Amino acid sequence: MVDDDESRAGARAERGGSGAAARPGTRTGAGGGDSDRERPGRWDDGLIARRAAERGAAVADVPPGADDTQEPDTLPPLGGSYGGPLRARLDALHELVGLSRTRVESEALAEAGRVLDEAAARQRLSSRHTVIAIAGATGSGKSTLFNALAGVPVSETGLRRPTTSAPMALSWSEGAAGLLDRLAVPSRLRRRPLAGGAADTELQGLVLIDLPDHDSAVTAHRDQVDRVLGLVDAVIWVVDPEKYADAALHERYLRPLAGHAEVTFVVLNQIDRLGTEAADLVLDDLRRLLDEDGVALGEHGEPGATVLAVSALTGEGVPELREMVAGFVQERTAPERRLAADVDAAAARLRPAYLGDGRSGLDERARDAFTDRLAVAVGAHAAGEAAERVWRRGAIRACGTPWLRLYRWYERIREHGSTDPHLATPVEDELTARQRVEQAVRVVADEASRGLPTPWAQAVREAAARGAEGLPEALDELTVTIGDAAARPPRPAWWPAAVLAQAVMTLLQIFGALWLVGQIVGVVEPGLLPPVLVMLGGIIGGPLVEWACEGAVKGPARRYGQEAERRLREATAACGRARVLDPMAAELMRYREVREQYATVVGTRPSARIVGAGRGGTGRLGATRTGVRGR
Repeated sequence: MVDDDESRAGARAERGGSGAAARPGTRTGAGGGDSDRERPGRWDDGLIARRAAERGAAVADVPPGADDTQEPDTLPPLGGSYGGPLRARLDALHELVGLSRTRVESEALAEAGRVLDEAAARQRLSSRHTVIAIAGATGSGKSTLFNALAGVPVSETGLRRPTTSAPMALSWSEGAAGLLDRLAVPSRLRRRPLAGGAADTELQGLVLIDLPDHDSAVTAHRDQVDRVLGLVDAVIWVVDPEKYADAALHERYLRPLAGHAEVTFVVLNQIDRLGTEAADLVLDDLRRLLDEDGVALGEHGEPGATVLAVSALTGEGVPELREMVAGFVQERTAPERRLAADVDAAAARLRPAYLGDGRSGLDERARDAFTDRLAVAVGAHAAGEAAERVWRRGAIRACGTPWLRLYRWYERIREHGSTDPHLATPVEDELTARQRVEQAVRVVADEASRGLPTPWAQAVREAAARGAEGLPEALDELTVTIGDAAARPPRPAWWPAAVLAQAVMTLLQIFGALWLVGQIVGVVEPGLLPPVLVMLGGIIGGPLVEWACEGAVKGPARRYGQEAERRLREATAACGRARVLDPMAAELMRYREVREQYATVVGTRPSARIVGAGRGGTGRLGATRTGVRGR
């Protein structure tokens, strides 16, 4: 029976652009299959026993659960583990998906999630087996090639179409029950070779799957092909001289599978129908079409797909294909290489979500410009100038002559009609300040998101917008908390002395005036010069003291105004940083983190060399690595 979790994993195996499965709704084709294996009683145990007795060397069904028996201790354990670059790439992809769930569209992450699910499912199953599917169009000779590789007639062939309705599995060793359950291969269609195959140690670990026709007129057959192709470790595509250029094959399967070239075999079957020269021409044209599809060919020592010509009917080229498959299986790297190709495809789909154009982020210039705009919005510079004027005015008022202060008081009453120095701020100014704050936030958000991919640019703008919602009110509260620097200017230490000197000058004026009045009324002895000198001293001394104080307060008043502006600017910058810049910086930090994870996902991975062979040639999978190829 098929495990529920693995059945769901198989149902998720549609891999448009990255796996072997085509997208739903794009399937076209007509024709049939090779054989029908689901007719009632077709493969009952009695019939199999009779056929085995008649042939002397036939095939027996594998009883359900028989594949779970133990293999010799020399074989690797059933479960596998990914190591090296692939393990790092899978971990990075897992982190990437976790960090991006709230930023990137779920549809963009769906393929990455499927790859992770399938990697976990495949890891739990046998690492000693390599699952290879044989796929092809109607009449291409899939089943005939399946029997040729098996060495015994396992799959029925015929002219009636469609006949292949369910995948058949042939396993050269035990322990593959979990894999076959994941592929949903019925128990009655699981075979074990009794002669020719069981003794072939080179094929130990091979699980060969015969699929229905990918261009079958029955939709259910095509769905099964798409599902299984998304789960197997490698694929042998069987084409014939008539349909090797079929658009459905190239557009729906080979072109989307271009990144899986290292786990792909393309076999030109039925070359016995062609002459030598014609077969070479067709094979060359097939290679050209594969190159146009973007499928790398394993030629001249380069890793890529294996392309060769065979005749399953006459056996020409089958030993070479069998040798290549045997070497491929003994490598035991097909599952990891298939999964690495899936990761490559998922990373290619995610590229627009993680790679942008140009430099992104917040530099000091952008931060300073944002602070300057907020300072203008709250009027920091104007507040500093006002504080400077108030400080100077207070000093001059304290040290000025009382007659001048009385005159200035009268002028204020006449001009403003009120003695209140604080005038109400017009509503228009408040609206302008709010608009300036919003503009400052928009500008810094655009600056920070420039060059980012669309999801992350949107996340940065949203973070800035959330912080800007209460920013004007927060700045208003901030100015109230700091207070009006112009309302309470400090008094320098020399002010009392200046005030005392001004008071002395005023008293001299009063004393001289009284002295003169006393002389006029005859109370004091006449003498015009002394009282006049006393009055002149007070009259001249008062303005001199005021002018001296005015010159002395210029420097301190300027410093006081600058300090007031600095305090308001710093407080405004801290508020803007906490509400706007820090949330945007957090999003940018998260983006840098996912960029690092994405760089790990698209990093290098090991690859093996596959050498292809044409008609009459030989080909095998090299047993040594050719190095590391960047994806």
